[in-house]
Amino acid sequence: MKDLARLALDTAASRGAGYGDVRAIEFTREDVQVKNGEVGGLDLSESAGLGVRVLVDGAWGFAATDELTRQGAERCAAQAVAVARASASLKHENVRLAAEPAHRSVWSSECAIDPFGVSLERKLDLLFRIDAEIRSVKGVKNAESSLSFQRKHQFFLSTEGSDIEQTLTRSGGGFTSTAVSADDVQRRSYPQAEGYHQTLGYEIVEATPYVENARRIAEESVALLSAAQCPAGEQDLILEGSQLALQIHESVGHPTELDRVLGMEANYAGTSFLTLEKRNKLAFGSKIVNLVADATLPHGLATFGYDDDGVEAQRWHIVRDGLFAGYLTSRELAHRTGESRSRGCVRSDGWHHIPMIRMVNLSLMPGSGTLEDLLSDTDHAILMETNRSWSIDQLRYNFQFKTELAWEIRKGKRVRLLKNPTYQGITTQFWNSCDFICGPEEWKPWGVVNCGKGQPGQVAEITHGAAPARFRSVRVGVGYDE
Repeated sequence: MKDLARLALDTAASRGAGYGDVRAIEFTREDVQVKNGEVGGLDLSESAGLGVRVLVDGAWGFAATDELTRQGAERCAAQAVAVARASASLKHENVRLAAEPAHRSVWSSECAIDPFGVSLERKLDLLFRIDAEIRSVKGVKNAESSLSFQRKHQFFLSTEGSDIEQTLTRSGGGFTSTAVSADDVQRRSYPQAEGYHQTLGYEIVEATPYVENARRIAEESVALLSAAQCPAGEQDLILEGSQLALQIHESVGHPTELDRVLGMEANYAGTSFLTLEKRNKLAFGSKIVNLVADATLPHGLATFGYDDDGVEAQRWHIVRDGLFAGYLTSRELAHRTGESRSRGCVRSDGWHHIPMIRMVNLSLMPGSGTLEDLLSDTDHAILMETNRSWSIDQLRYNFQFKTELAWEIRKGKRVRLLKNPTYQGITTQFWNSCDFICGPEEWKPWGVVNCGKGQPGQVAEITHGAAPARFRSVRVGVGYDE
């Protein structure tokens, strides 16, 4: 693969590319599912190919191939150059790449137990034990559990001299319990709605107490059938970590992608309200709100050594002490923010897609205190857990979320279970109402594994670390199934 990548790069240069890079990728994925006492799905897939990206006369060209021969590599590079030359005839301005040193490196994510070396029987045994616990609870109508594993082995070569080899392994899983009555359907998920995944080997599966929590989650799904509806009105709101993670993703991550800010990307929910003049001026949140982008976060789903621009992984503030401070950038667009170097936020969904700006791991930094400390400090609030659905406007400004369940909190105690809870708000008002963030002992890295962007659509995975937090005077209410 590396020899073919080198051949493609040399071909592009010989045909007139002023800059070129090649990603040679081998990708493996396994998904295992159990549903209602039976195997619900087994899938093992592999792919391999080259993605060639070039600049000719200041314009981009891209081509990809899974024809892994000398002829295939040369043909792919030639096509990329031809596309760039055609694009140059329509360009408004030349692409400018921020400087980045040439890197020669080998980088791998941590993996103690190779998930692809673990037997299918062992994986199914875990899922069947989870399934049995869920279905032992009276009132449960549907039980689903799954495990998912993937590995990406990639070479990145550029005409600037970078020669980078990376291997990333991701593992995780989760389950759901669905209860049904004559007039209602309620679902509970664990550890979060999308399952829990990290850039680790099978050891993360063994460390997650799936079976131990299966009965509790099933009982909660049944209890929700007879729970009271969430009351409507303005209430103080407490979000547990996994729900807060999705809040970060939608109202902080996407609007700070610089291509959205500049109007260069609008697919999958629009552009952004965080226009350039707001940096270092906008009070994005209260003084305790610190949001940090970190491609070096241990075991994060968007943790890597180098991005698909060949830029080394970094850590920086998006919001510092409540003040909006930075963007997610690329080598192409860094100069639009006045910065001389990219923040290293370019990734693609495989060898067959052109890289674009994607979120790196983005987390709310912890404050102090446990969840019980937060509850004890609360006279009356609604505590919401586990995302069920969401919507947000085309500028990432006005949002609404529905969660799987809620608890009414009075004088520091959970007094009743509530179903169909929703909350809504305006992004800056919401983050400015934050007055309590729990400490490091409650902080956890939650994952998003299906973030869509672009057209043709690409999927990315990101970790958002969060601890439970409180937001004052938020509009809450009842949401029904869409």
